[in-house]
Formats: sequence, structure tokens, C-alpha cells
Amino acid sequence: MGYSSLSACVSDLERAGHLLRVEEEVDANLEVAEIQRRVFQAGGPAVYYPRVKGCAFPLVSNLFGTMERVRFIFRDSLDAVHALVAAKVDPQDFAKRPWAALRLPSAALHLLPQPRWSGDVLAKETTIGALPQVVSWPDDGGPFITLPQVYSEDPDAPGVRHSNLGMYRVQLGGNDYQQDREVGLHYQIHRGLGVHHAAAIRRGERLPVNIFVGGPPAMMVAAVMPLPEGLPELSFAGALNGRAIRMVRAGKGPLVHADADFCIRGSIGPRETKREGPFGDHLGYYAKAHDFPVLRVDSVTHRKGAIWPFTTVGRPPQEDTLFGDLIHELTGPLVPTVLPGVRGVHAVDWAGVHPLLFAIGSERYVPYASARRPMEVLTQANAILGQGQMSLAKVLMIAATEDAPGLDLRDVGAFLTHVLARFDPTRDLHFQTKTTMDTLDYSGSGLNQGSKVVIAGVGEAKRTLARELSGDFALPAGFTGARLAAPGVVVVQAPAFTDAKMGPEDAERFCRELPRGAHLAGLPLLVLVDDAAFAAETLRNFVWIAFTRANPAADFYGVDAFTEQKHWGCRGPLVIDARRKPHHAPPLVEDPAVTQRVDRLFARGGSLARLG
Repeated sequence: MGYSSLSACVSDLERAGHLLRVEEEVDANLEVAEIQRRVFQAGGPAVYYPRVKGCAFPLVSNLFGTMERVRFIFRDSLDAVHALVAAKVDPQDFAKRPWAALRLPSAALHLLPQPRWSGDVLAKETTIGALPQVVSWPDDGGPFITLPQVYSEDPDAPGVRHSNLGMYRVQLGGNDYQQDREVGLHYQIHRGLGVHHAAAIRRGERLPVNIFVGGPPAMMVAAVMPLPEGLPELSFAGALNGRAIRMVRAGKGPLVHADADFCIRGSIGPRETKREGPFGDHLGYYAKAHDFPVLRVDSVTHRKGAIWPFTTVGRPPQEDTLFGDLIHELTGPLVPTVLPGVRGVHAVDWAGVHPLLFAIGSERYVPYASARRPMEVLTQANAILGQGQMSLAKVLMIAATEDAPGLDLRDVGAFLTHVLARFDPTRDLHFQTKTTMDTLDYSGSGLNQGSKVVIAGVGEAKRTLARELSGDFALPAGFTGARLAAPGVVVVQAPAFTDAKMGPEDAERFCRELPRGAHLAGLPLLVLVDDAAFAAETLRNFVWIAFTRANPAADFYGVDAFTEQKHWGCRGPLVIDARRKPHHAPPLVEDPAVTQRVDRLFARGGSLARLG
């Protein structure tokens, strides 16, 4: 069917029982974000907020909160988009040879954006201060747009073909931004907006940028999709929405999405930056304040009856987890065509996506070998770490399909067990030091600075993983509370890491003084933590702590470690220091006073009582 607007989608969801209204007045400052988190965790519906304190615009959240609802929203186009992505259709080629549509999925008919002379989004003018000021976490630096669609065009080749639509963080106020005249624009490395900005800097020009909010939900999904070459985000959005995206040429600068609810138009200069953040991010910590480009605002417009969609991120899973699930569903089949030999890749959401990546490759180099070792999978691992957003992975665990053809990448426990049973810590740890790291990961040595490690597990199992701690398991002085977090994995409560010198010394002492014995044979991974009971309580807890709080080159240790021909390994268990360090970002904690206010909505008689 295809939605003509966000309002049409909201009405459709309400008719189908996928949306609830909160009739009580709510505050965009912290309250609505906490409501969203609770509703998502309860597997609840989309939520519409008609009464927002001090704001004329209604809000909607949790549009993508369940895969059932995602499939409902895109029920008429999802199958066709599967076929379209698999075909890797080039919309420009389609424009030159329209008869090719006869051989393509029906979604291809909606690939080319439609030009319009006017658009509903240009109907009314407003200001940045009049927009919903959604603040998600107590220590956020100000209000943010959490579902923005940031649109730019290549200064060297303007137009849709080389355009970029991305979901980059937008800070509406706070810090040193001039109210109503400036907003913060945070983009990470390896992103399309950065390429356009670099081109503008090279040309000595400002880069015009449009920020859309709302509109058909397909535009929000398109903004986060890693798409094949030749398929611009606007084309994908048209295919997913089942109707072409309508774009307006409104004066100079990039095109404007005619059916968006809001549009902020402006530009970023070659060297204009201001402090952006902090912001409670999807790793479960605050992204600290750093200098990022500032957008000089030229105009803010909106359609009549505009609705402001928002989400909130934090320790996963959150609503953005469903974006990841949809991306995996649509693009997963493309992985073998882009990365020869690689059968699948999965970014582990529990670890905040980029800190931990699972992959299944193949070993075909020496099929006659009686004892296989990682060979081809190491080549494939390098290819993965050189591919788009996967290049931001910090820990890549890779297995070979020949060892377990039915191994499921999304079964975190089974995959972890498979690799830990097979990897050889003297040989199968491969580090990249002093390299790039995800902007939002503060476990490294600085912003965008850190290391990576590939852990390869290939061949027959080398050990039987322990499923309980033996009575012989003892700890060095000062270390307590050893618990099994997963087969072969022990978490150990260590002294707090309060000093940059004593912290590493404690980890090294642990490796040096750990009593040796046969009981360690089934324990290839030991992890030092601040709270062993919490880390061992669930596999989700363990994965979050172990891989968000460690920088491989700095925080991976080993019992009986050695360096040989510049290769580091260990003859005993691998040890990860996953304690919180002084340079780490603080974890996200909700405000008890806000929690108490929000409780009323989930209590008897409240609009959300059935979810309480």
C-alpha cells in the first residue's frame, strides 16, 4: 500500500491495535524516554503522546518496537524488497532502460524519487526551540533528535545518485549552541556525510544539509541501511514504502523530502565545530562531549498536523535492535557476494554491535590436511575488517562452516562455545594495534583510537569446556567471587581499577600468581570484572561487560604469555580485564524521581496500565 505520511502510518497502526494513546500530559524531558524504554521491554505497542508539556507537537515512539509490527508496517513491500536487494538493482540503469522493469521485482517501480514543485513539509515555519525537546538520559548535554534523516548531496556531483541519507545524531540545544540558529551534527568515521563534508572542505565551500524528521517510516529505515553500491537510500526507501519518495527542489541546496513532518535546512562549514554531547548511547554508556560540526540553521518548516517520532537508546536491547534485525534479514544474503568465502556475519547486539562481531567463513585451502588450522578464515577476517561499518568491529570471532554446518551466528552462547572449544591461544589471536575504533567506544586510548583482535576457532575441538568450577580452582590474593558465566568462561571479581599503573599490575599479577593445574584445561577464558555476581547472572550481562569494557591491545592478558616473532599468545587461559577504567564513559542510570512520575502511567487507571 505505501504510506503517504507518518500520520497515515499512525492511523493504520491504531486501527490494527498496534498503537496506544497516552492521554496524560507527559514531559519530553526524560519522561517520554523512560516510558519508551519500559514499553519496549514489555514488548508493547507504538505509543502516541498528544499532550506534551510546553510543546504544540504530538510525539510517537516504539514504531519499530517488535518485529511483528515492522512486518505489519511493510507488509505489502517486504518480500519485493528482499528480491530487489538480492538483485542489486541500479536505479540509474533502470532509468535508462525502463523496459528492464519487466524482469525486476515490483519494488523496482518505486526506485526513482519523484520530483515535486511543492511539498507538505514546507507548509509552516517554526523554530528549533518550538520543536519537541526530547532528553533521554539525566546527564545528556541537551535535547536530541533520535530518529533524524540527514540528507546531503556530493558537492562534486549534486543530485540523488550520489546523495547520502544517514541517521546521524542531532543535538538541538544546550552546550554553546546559539538557540534557534545552531544545532550539533555528530557523524562517525566511515560515513557518507563525512565524504560529502570532505569534498566541500576541499572545494572551500559550506556543505548544505537537510535534516528530515518523520514522514513514511521507510525513510527512517533507509537512513540506517548499509546498502549495495548503486542503490541510494532514497531509492531503497521508495521500494520499501511501496511508493516513490517525493522530493522538492526548494531554492538552492539539496532536495527536500516533500512528505516529511519536519525539515531543518542549513549548512556546515569547513572548520566550524562546537562541543556536542554527552549523550546516552547504544553501548549503554554516555558518549562524552567532543567537538563535532555545527549546523548553521537557515529554516525550520513542518507540515500541518506534524508528528514527531522518537526513540531512545541505551544498554541493548532497545528499539534500535529491531533495526539491526531488519538489516540482517535484508542484507545477510548479500554477504557471500561481497566477501567471498564468508557465509555470514552477525554484529552482537548485547555488546552494543561494534564491540563484538561473529562470522562464519570457510576453509578450502588444504582440504586434504588431516589437522586443519585457521588459514583462509584469516584472509576472510581481514576482508571483514576492511568492509564498511564492519571495519569498526573490535573483537571478531570467526569459525569455519566445515566444522559445524548448522552453527547459528545469532545463538550467542552456542557460537561462543564453538569458538572457545577450538581456538588455540598460542596461535589464533591476531591483533591490530593503534588503529581506528568506533567513535562511541571509550575503552580505547582516545576518540576513534584503539585496537582489534581476531579470535579464530577452526578444526576439531581442542578442549572440553568446563561446565562447573572444580574444587581445585583457587585465586590469587585480592581476587574473589569466581563464577562460571558460560561453558569454559569464568568471571572473577578483581580489585577496583582506580590507578593507571596499579590496574595493569593487578591484571599481570593475576596471570602470574594464578594456581596452575589440570582444572584450567577446560577454562580457556577468564574475565576480570567489578561485580562477578552481576556478570555471571545472565549471558547478556557477561557479553555486555566483557566486550564493552576492554581494548584488546591494552586489556587482553594471558597465563604464561609470550611474544614470538612479534606474535603474542599465551599457553594458559586468555585473560580479559573488563573492569571499568578511569577513562571509560559512565554507564546509564535512570533518574529515580522521573521513574516515580512515570510509574503513574503504568499503574491502575493509567493509559499504559495493561503493560505495568
